[in-house]
Amino acid sequence: MKPDFKKLAGLLTTVVVDANTKQVLMVAWMNEQSYQKTLSSGQTWFWSRSRRELWHKGATSGNTQQVVQMTLDCDGDTLLVSVIPNGPACHTGARSCFFNPVPMKKTGEL
Repeated sequence: MKPDFKKLAGLLTTVVVDANTKQVLMVAWMNEQSYQKTLSSGQTWFWSRSRRELWHKGATSGNTQQVVQMTLDCDGDTLLVSVIPNGPACHTGARSCFFNPVPMKKTGEL
């Protein structure tokens, strides 16, 4: 199966997880060029929607991600990338970008 770059304006939602712990590290976007660079280099490359350019994860910080496995979802429009991280994934310095809990109502409350 190949990615479907025709959906979502040529982008794939990309979920990056730690290959060992399975912790979700980050969510980013890949276009066809960043996907191909990831395949050929073995490290993650993404498309920055705000800067409108390719970016190699860790090029500035040194916190690169070595790709272990990539898996497409059933529709071919979301990619799961298992990596061995070389440092934190988040630009804040946190291991994962997911550290802000959302308050939830208790079960049964309206």
